[in-house]
Amino acid sequence: MSDRESELLRSRREKLERLRARGVDPYPPHFHRTHTTQQALELFQQAEAHQGATAHTQAVTIAGRITAMRGMGRASFLDLRDGAGRLQAHLRSDILGAGYNLLTELDLGDFLGTTGPLFKTRRGEVTLEATVITLLAKALAPPPEKWHGLKDVEVRYRQRYLDLMANPEVAAIFRTRSRVVAFIRRFMDGLGFMEVETPVMVQVAAGAMAKPFVTKHNALDRTLFLRIATELHLKRLIVGGMDKVYEIGKVFRNEGIDLDHNPEFTTMESYEAYADYHDVMRMVEELVSTAAQEVLGKMKVAFHDHEINLAPPWQRLSLVEALRKAGVDIERHDTNEKLVAAAAELGVQVQRTESRTSIMDKLVGSLVEPKLIQPTFLVDYPVEMSPLAKAKPGNPRYVERFEAFIGGMEVANAFTELNDPDVQRQRFEEQEALRRQHGEEEFDRLDEDFLESLEYGMPPTGGLGVGIDRLVMVLTGQRSIRDVVLFPQLRSLGSSKEPEA
Repeated sequence: MSDRESELLRSRREKLERLRARGVDPYPPHFHRTHTTQQALELFQQAEAHQGATAHTQAVTIAGRITAMRGMGRASFLDLRDGAGRLQAHLRSDILGAGYNLLTELDLGDFLGTTGPLFKTRRGEVTLEATVITLLAKALAPPPEKWHGLKDVEVRYRQRYLDLMANPEVAAIFRTRSRVVAFIRRFMDGLGFMEVETPVMVQVAAGAMAKPFVTKHNALDRTLFLRIATELHLKRLIVGGMDKVYEIGKVFRNEGIDLDHNPEFTTMESYEAYADYHDVMRMVEELVSTAAQEVLGKMKVAFHDHEINLAPPWQRLSLVEALRKAGVDIERHDTNEKLVAAAAELGVQVQRTESRTSIMDKLVGSLVEPKLIQPTFLVDYPVEMSPLAKAKPGNPRYVERFEAFIGGMEVANAFTELNDPDVQRQRFEEQEALRRQHGEEEFDRLDEDFLESLEYGMPPTGGLGVGIDRLVMVLTGQRSIRDVVLFPQLRSLGSSKEPEA
């Protein structure tokens, strides 16, 4: 800490003690405000429409953080910011009397409540003429040096509260996120889906190819895992007769961190009885496009220097054909050796010891995904890449699966769900065999309880997973997932083990 910083902290502490000595509570338990800053501005606009240029309103009470102070002898101006916006307050010694002396103990960052009528200054700014001021919280640490200039990524992510204080546009991103999630709920409810909750701690971390986080339940003396997907519990509900279900919640994958990966992320998973992946495709098109229209007022968004049109219909592209156009024919390259050789020719780094699933996934990730800028459904995946999806009729080597891509990034994944318990057991056993063969790779896990549930019968079902974080990235034009997650995971201070994106 610099000498200047130490002096600022000392000065604020001294002011705190002087306030207490004067009998002022620097942290009162309650304050009643009548209006937010935005509501106050709207009230003045209504008054101005009736009274004209000399409009005044009745007294209102607002509260907020002091973000600017401009002293003018016996009069001062303060900017107060709350969650809705900013409003200027005018403080005069002849109106406030002894209360005006409180200003000498105030600093930027303090929370202040004030009451008074609204008027417009000669410069045309709507202002509150303070008749009463109340200190609501004394800030002992100074705010960032520049209210509109906090750019240090480390500080922005680690101390998100400072980011929100300094950069109003950040709060706008998270308001948009909140509206997107609220819209998704309305959309799904409107289609007759029921929102449910499933366990976060599970005995088997199944439903995806990912490494789980491990925890321990002491009372039961049992190892548990944080869920990597909500899929298998939601499908149990389809078995039980809940025909349309969805869940919005966190899932956890013990993987690396980059621009579009965070170890914990938010998904919306849905399952609909008597639907297939074609039905789900149409639902995704409508969900995303109407979310954009509802929240942003438009279906075209700017993302990574591209203008993306989210309006349906979206492009449908076969995975096999997409790889073929990129230079790899996975039907002709039908052994790992051939696939590794083809990857090497195209500059994709894979190992001969990797599974075919891993190699194909890297080929798609390197050669296909980055080119899918406009909304695209990549459809019909090889069965080894999708152990939970139903085989295509007449072609058991491929399954009815799609992934939705926007801006070169996956935002959704869906299947026509496999509901044959014997085939599902065989697929899980093959995954376990691959796990033993390729110990460093992640494969889906055999969940005996889920297999038992399938034996009671599950109707044809269309399943969907939407990445909420990535969808918000697209809708708000953010390049990093950390800019749409309020508290992203970060490496420890002073550590270089985890790469920062």
